[in-house]
Amino acid sequence: MCCIFALMYELRHSGETGSGLMTHTRQGGYIMDLKPQTLENAHVRLEPLREAHREAMRAAADDKDTWKWMSLRGDGPHFDFWFDFVLADQAAGHAISHAVIVDGVVIGHSAYLVITPYFDRVEIGWTWYAKNHRGTAVNPACKLLLLGRAFACGAERVELKTHHKNTHSQNAMAKMGAVREGTLRHHAKCWDGSYRDTVYFSVLRAEWPGVKAGLEARLNA
Repeated sequence: MCCIFALMYELRHSGETGSGLMTHTRQGGYIMDLKPQTLENAHVRLEPLREAHREAMRAAADDKDTWKWMSLRGDGPHFDFWFDFVLADQAAGHAISHAVIVDGVVIGHSAYLVITPYFDRVEIGWTWYAKNHRGTAVNPACKLLLLGRAFACGAERVELKTHHKNTHSQNAMAKMGAVREGTLRHHAKCWDGSYRDTVYFSVLRAEWPGVKAGLEARLNA
């Protein structure tokens, strides 16, 4: 029983609000230590989300189609609620959101979610891009940065998930080299009141070199 309480304590206290997550030791080594950091390559710049991004991101988000498969809606009058939600989630230490920037312009958002240091696990999600940047180098460039950072900080597993009807996103995850794991039925409720079956993908640390090589090849093609 004492082991159970010890594990519960570690899970509860393995996060730190503000600058990032605390590092704890455990049997087997250090816990994943993921903190906000600006990430950049030749294609995109990812800046940890802050209030100063609000108005620029509002313009990029103002497309109802962007939010078709989301649990929350962020276009038009819905934007401030969504933006406040992701900022609060970040302030609580549960997420690290990023403004996606191309040529100095905010064109989207992507985040680390469900940050679970004790189990070296994190999710990449809340990913969306303005319409004219979909199907370009932006998504593989972002995934290269976010996955690379997660594994460099000690992740063993990076999860991705999407709506069962969002075949475009599923195809993108598979093309990247993520492994499709299965579907959780009626896992979440969308903003329109419908239930979403959630399709899960993941990349493991041992798989990262191959995934990385594939992403780099696509960006260099």
